[in-house]
Amino acid sequence: MADWYTRTILDSGKQPLLILLVAFIVAFLFIRLSVRMIRAEVSWWPGNIEGEGFHLHHVVFGIVFMVIAGFGLVSPAGTHRPWTEILAGLFGIGTALVLDEFALVLHLKDVYWTGEGRLSVDAVVVGAALGGLLLIGSAPFGVNDDTVDGSAVVGWDAVTTVLINGTLALIALSKGKVFTGIIGLFLPVLALVGALRLARPGSPWARRRYPPGSRKAARAVKRETRENWMRVLRVRTYDLIAGKPSPDPPQDPTEDVSRDVSKDVPKE
Repeated sequence: MADWYTRTILDSGKQPLLILLVAFIVAFLFIRLSVRMIRAEVSWWPGNIEGEGFHLHHVVFGIVFMVIAGFGLVSPAGTHRPWTEILAGLFGIGTALVLDEFALVLHLKDVYWTGEGRLSVDAVVVGAALGGLLLIGSAPFGVNDDTVDGSAVVGWDAVTTVLINGTLALIALSKGKVFTGIIGLFLPVLALVGALRLARPGSPWARRRYPPGSRKAARAVKRETRENWMRVLRVRTYDLIAGKPSPDPPQDPTEDVSRDVSKDVPKE
C-alpha cells in the first residue's frame, strides 16, 4: 500500500490534489452536520454567528480561506512542502464552504433549506467529481498532452477534439444538464449523451426551441416530473447527507411578490 501511494500519488505530484479533495469532502460533511444540528436546535451545539441586524454565513469564511490559500499557493512558499499541502487543504475547505451556500449566492436570498437550495449540493457533487477525475488523471475534453522536452505538443487533432467536446458540453449545459455538461468535459461520452437527450423544462435550450404547447415541451415536463429509480436514489441520498428541505409555504395570491432582496437575512 505504501509503495502504491508513493508511486501513484507522491511521485506524480498528486498529494496536494488528494489533500484538497479530502479536505473538501470532510469540510462539506462537517458543515452539513453543523447546520443540521443548528436546525434541530441541539442545545449543546454552537449556534449561528449573529449580531444586531446581521447573520454571518460560512460562505464568508470560505471566501477568506480561498483567498489566503490561492495567494499562498502562487507565492514562493506554495512551491515548498509542507506549505503546498497545507494551503491545498485550506483551499479545499474554503471551496466546500462556498459551494455549500452556492444557491444562496446565486439567488441572493435564503433558499438553504428549500428545494432551490439543493443546487448547492449539486455544486458540491460536481466539485467532488471533478477533483476525483483530476486525481485519476483524466484530462479536460478527453485530450492528453504529449510532451517533448517538457513542452506540451498540441496538434490539429487535439484542437478538433477540444472544439467538438466543448461544443457538446455547452449544448448539454444549455439543456439544463449541469452535472452531465461539466463532467462531460472530462468524459466526452457523457457530454454527447447530454447533448442528444431532451432538454429540461425552463432551460435556455427549452425556452428557445420548445414552444409552449409543443410535443417536446410536454415530453420535457413529463420526463422531469416522472419518478424513476435514479431520481428517487438521488433524492434519498441528498436527504441523508444534506437533510430534507422544508416544504414550500403556500403562496398568497394577494401578496406583493416584488421586494428588495437586499433586505433578506438568510439563516442557516
